[in-house]
Amino acid sequence: MSDFTGETKDGTQGNIEELMRLFPQVVTETKDGNGRLVRSVDFAALRELLGDDTSENDERYDFTWAGKKEAMREAARPTRKTLRPCKEESKNWDTTRNLYIEGDNLEALKILENTYHGQVKMIYIDPPYNTGHDFIYHDNFGRSQKDENLLAGIVSEETGEQFAINPETNGRYHSDWCSMMYPRLVLARKLLKDDGTIFISIDDHEAENLIKLCNEVFGETNRLAILVWKKKYTGGKGSSTYADYHEYILSYAKCASCLSEISMMRPDEEKDKFTQEDEYIESRGRYYTRPLKSNLDPRPTLVYPIELPNGQEVETQWICSRETFEALKRDGRIEFKDPTTSKWPVYKKFYELDAGGTTKIPSFLEVSNNNEAKEELKDLFGVAQTRDLPFETPKPTKLLRLFVENFSSRDDIVLDFFSGAASTADAVMQGNYAANNFCNRRFIMIQLPERCGEESPAKKLGFATVCEIGKERIRRAGEKILAEVKSKSEKVKSEADLFDSSKSGEDAASPLDVGFRVFKVSDSNMEDVFYSPNEVTQAMLPGMVNNVKEGRTGLDLLISTRLEWGLSIDCPIDEETVDGKTVFSVDGGQMLACFETGITDAFVKKLAMRKPQFAIFRDIDFKDSAAKINAREIFKAVCGKDAPTEVRFL
Repeated sequence: MSDFTGETKDGTQGNIEELMRLFPQVVTETKDGNGRLVRSVDFAALRELLGDDTSENDERYDFTWAGKKEAMREAARPTRKTLRPCKEESKNWDTTRNLYIEGDNLEALKILENTYHGQVKMIYIDPPYNTGHDFIYHDNFGRSQKDENLLAGIVSEETGEQFAINPETNGRYHSDWCSMMYPRLVLARKLLKDDGTIFISIDDHEAENLIKLCNEVFGETNRLAILVWKKKYTGGKGSSTYADYHEYILSYAKCASCLSEISMMRPDEEKDKFTQEDEYIESRGRYYTRPLKSNLDPRPTLVYPIELPNGQEVETQWICSRETFEALKRDGRIEFKDPTTSKWPVYKKFYELDAGGTTKIPSFLEVSNNNEAKEELKDLFGVAQTRDLPFETPKPTKLLRLFVENFSSRDDIVLDFFSGAASTADAVMQGNYAANNFCNRRFIMIQLPERCGEESPAKKLGFATVCEIGKERIRRAGEKILAEVKSKSEKVKSEADLFDSSKSGEDAASPLDVGFRVFKVSDSNMEDVFYSPNEVTQAMLPGMVNNVKEGRTGLDLLISTRLEWGLSIDCPIDEETVDGKTVFSVDGGQMLACFETGITDAFVKKLAMRKPQFAIFRDIDFKDSAAKINAREIFKAVCGKDAPTEVRFL
């Protein structure tokens, strides 16, 4: 772990390091523009190694657009942005492991790469569809701030970043969209586990280009499917010839060969196999009910009488033999409906335990629809009419749960970096609750704080930005789930047992995490001069004693250091007072950090006695360089060689 620099990794150097891991003989050293030695690629050696498989032919298959090279550079370009914690907008800050990040997702993904590289199990995104009217991100591909300010667009009041509309009159209509998506997909792939998957919703405006982008970024051999989702049943708009009833969902794996065969839970919306849409939970797992009455061609061997609970006998053709029926009844898998509503018996099919209750996900999905998604929001936000919803285009949680529950499991991380109304977060919490004994999947939501229109329903409901809508949706969805848990508490020994996290083993019930920590993408916590000493003059030195920007807190500094060093920001963070100074104890004392002045040897020794893995201080908080050296020596003396402590300074 190196000293703090305030900058994320250089993606280009990261790519060279990956190439060196595979072919060390093609990596050499050269000097950069500042005369520093850096690693570089010997392309002549690489061509020789690959032999005739390298191509310099002008005629070859290629997917390109105006701005592609710059988009590729942007994916590798480091950022000096950081994440600032916002405890007051969070829910259950001290206990939650879920994250909600406000800001440009390109910057956020770069910031998260150190910590979450290869850690995310599943990604779902619903990016802008590029209809000519939708908002898209206008990335700064190396432009100066002056040039950026000349661009027409919307300016974020919080960050000063600019947004832009991609009009149909723009000559680079598809190019802008591809340049926006490419670096984000590159970074998304880096975050995925080897057996991770990504799902991307898109309509036909950019479906063709998105497939080509994903083929290039993830590899065509890692494409799992191009799914078609029926998003509506009536009122479809489109061309004068066709009604628009569907969207596409692209499914890719980071490494398809790393995926194990997955048995998919049968979707509730296969309505011909269900008597109702409700899902049930009992000790044997989740199940659905299927009619016992047959609608197949006549088969006399399947005709026999069944006695209902009220004593009435019903004789008709059933879907199974009498012997099978009796076996199902003995197994407790026959359920009789209230005769006033339905006189027919049904039988239970278990998702997890019954092989007949699982299937492969169909490539044509009739799983929920846009109307149900809007009904969900109406229920959560308490509005009577669809036109009053704070968000126009939510995705239904039943659709997202299909991916969340089948492509992630306990303790996995689910990411959505175009989170919108936070449907993905809602789906993760619902999926955790529905799982037998609950799951601990975590979510990371990222959303640009796009401002709501002055006359929009969202504004009338009191929401200034899309982020405010998403955060409130998560709060309300979490409370709804907890209310359902409480209402079913009679099915367990006590409500205390339900939330007892002290139990161990596979059968232990875990507490449901319905909270989230809010972070906001921000400029570095450090003054700019901290990073460019060659530009500093003698006259500037008196004002540079403190290299931390005014208004930045100790928690701000703690989060930025953990991000740069690849340490999690969802672990427990406690604040203690030691000798009158605030000390942050992270992850049960694994890291101790203090950012207050007047650090003494006695204070350092008190922290060293606790033998943390990391200890963090600021340069300016020590009297002189000798005091800093003493601090490191104190930790060495107290902790010893068997438990060395990394001591770092900002």
